[in-house]
Amino acid sequence: MGLVHRLDRPVGGIMVFAKTSKAARRLSDSIRRHNFQKTYLAVVCGKITGRGSFEDYLKKDEKHNITRVAFDGKYAKLDYMALDYQEGKTLVKINLVTGRSHQIRVQFSSRNLPLWGDQKYNTKALVGEQIALWAYEIRFEHPISKEVLEFRLQPKNEYPWNIYKGE
Repeated sequence: MGLVHRLDRPVGGIMVFAKTSKAARRLSDSIRRHNFQKTYLAVVCGKITGRGSFEDYLKKDEKHNITRVAFDGKYAKLDYMALDYQEGKTLVKINLVTGRSHQIRVQFSSRNLPLWGDQKYNTKALVGEQIALWAYEIRFEHPISKEVLEFRLQPKNEYPWNIYKGE
């Protein structure tokens, strides 16, 4: 059994594990070919409306375990759709086009829309707050049967998720 993809340590949500090493290799290859769709929900501090895309170049600082927008980094793209705005925070749905380290966190923070509770990229986050980033949906082709599988998991019914009415 093996973990097919990763989540940043404080992020919650759905994960995929493979039962065999052969399945893990095939699923990992599917991720590399961008055939593995991951959708996230996030609560960002501030107001964002509509839908759009963020495109940047991101560079990881391994020594300090942070990522920054940098001209000499790797290309990163995500698509987002604002779902609801409450109490100075926007619930957004995010489809990752690329999967860079801390990508969602960095791309929103660099636009002055840090994730609620993000201890690393939100200077106003309070100690003890849980980051409001959730792996909501995963869609991929089964490595053997080729059936398209789709799984969803709603965030916990706690703040800040519970201030929104839902999708």
